[in-house]
Amino acid sequence: MIDTTQILLVVVITVLTILLSAVGIQVFLILKEARESIRKMNEILDDAAEVSGSIAKPISALSNSITGLSGVTGLLGWLINHRKKKEEVKGKNG
Repeated sequence: MIDTTQILLVVVITVLTILLSAVGIQVFLILKEARESIRKMNEILDDAAEVSGSIAKPISALSNSITGLSGVTGLLGWLINHRKKKEEVKGKNG
């Protein structure tokens, strides 16, 4: 016959098996949810990189345009100063 110790041991083993199975299922579900969250985070970061790239391109183009415009104004200023100096030299000689 089975004595009290054997019955208690079977009950404890059964309860522990059920609890460990439940914990295993919960860990699996948590890992599945974490994987989904990481995938969504990756999509958000990809979108953010795309947005920052689309913002950076026009700003870079604008910067290049301003740099080019600065070069043109510098050249025009040099030409105007050069012309004024020629006129001053003509005025002094003339």
